[in-house]
Amino acid sequence: MLTTFGEILEKEVINVLDGSSFGFPGDVLFDTETRKTAAIIIKGKPGFFGIFGREEDFVINWDKIETIGKDIILVKTEECGRIHKEKINILQKFLNFFLS
Repeated sequence: MLTTFGEILEKEVINVLDGSSFGFPGDVLFDTETRKTAAIIIKGKPGFFGIFGREEDFVINWDKIETIGKDIILVKTEECGRIHKEKINILQKFLNFFLS
């Protein structure tokens, strides 16, 4: 079955081990040396109204994907890797600005 990058981003990612939903992919990682798909990235959930940054992103290796169906992507994984990103804490910046 052929699928486009855009179609991958519209499919919900479900863990078959416990039925939990990771959400929807926000991006796909490609290995340019091997010319193969390496992983899908699930964007972290936004903080309070998007003001307090985001949670860390999930990285699910391509070999953990069991099936890509019409509407969902089934993965079999106990843990997902994390991309560590610097979190922006608006409240802390706000407090530092007014308290300094």
